[in-house]
Amino acid sequence: MIKVGIIGATGYAGSELVRILLGHKDVEIKWYGSRSYIDKKYASIYQNFFQLVDATCMDDNMEALADQVDVIFTATPQGLCASLVNEEILSKVKIIDLSADFRIKDVKVYEEWYKLEHKSPQFIEEAVYGLCEINREDVKKARLVANPGCYTTCSILTCYPLVKEGIIDPNTIIVDAKSGTSGAGRGAKVDNLFCEVNENMKAYGVATHRHTPEIEEQLGYACGEKITINFTPHLVPMNRGILATAYASLKKDVTYEEVKAIYDKYYADEKFVRVLEKDVCPQTKWVEGSNYVDVNFKIDPRTNRIIMMGAIDNLVKGAAGQAVQNMNLMFGLKESEGLELVPMFP
Repeated sequence: MIKVGIIGATGYAGSELVRILLGHKDVEIKWYGSRSYIDKKYASIYQNFFQLVDATCMDDNMEALADQVDVIFTATPQGLCASLVNEEILSKVKIIDLSADFRIKDVKVYEEWYKLEHKSPQFIEEAVYGLCEINREDVKKARLVANPGCYTTCSILTCYPLVKEGIIDPNTIIVDAKSGTSGAGRGAKVDNLFCEVNENMKAYGVATHRHTPEIEEQLGYACGEKITINFTPHLVPMNRGILATAYASLKKDVTYEEVKAIYDKYYADEKFVRVLEKDVCPQTKWVEGSNYVDVNFKIDPRTNRIIMMGAIDNLVKGAAGQAVQNMNLMFGLKESEGLELVPMFP
């Protein structure tokens, strides 16, 4: 059995990790870490785990935890993992960080966008960007994985094949994305109160959202050059889900069949990426509660642009599910173990 510790187990992504790992046949959760709820019963915080989890919340002592488990998930705010990790810890245990601390390779870019001083830049180069469909072989060898962001997972996987094959001009990409409120975390914020969110839609982080450089960096690797995109996120009144609609100029005339063949080239053998049938647009409802990414596209010959669409559950493929997918690769397990989750409906 793989012994697991979770730091940040009482956030939304942390609780989703617990939900998924309880159904994983090769895992035992040894540590439910939470600064806010130390010594409180985990099931008293999330009543859905009543009689399923009998553990008490611990602190975020990564050094003590490293001696007791095989892998640590850090589902924490930006900056915490970087402030805790060191070489001694990494020599004992694998770490999958769900924050942004190790996603961006340029520390100056990270500090500019996140307004934080990076506490352990010496590990940035080593950290593997944990988008399994693209970096699978590197994830298998990693001891430190940077789990991608939710918006970025959806946006990158939606655009990646066409960027990689040079079909679109990557500097013309515009990503218009919507997210449910769980993407903002469990912390109390006025902007996330029911009366603020219900019956309302709004853009936020316009031209400044911190996932922008992450998308640019990863798609830049795909096309072999530095790129600049527009990314605008929106908050919508639902619990879960991300829908990304991306627009880009075509470099050449292409048919539906040619573009479909490109998506199939990259995703036909991918368990969790579903390329939908012609003219079927992705919807968040059809991936809710699952680790699937639904993608599709529409060519607009009138404007010589292509519209690329993707949908995920932000807490599963956008966070906890992807983290478990990374863990499975790191420990040589079946990649989909614990993640055979059929989307929920209604």
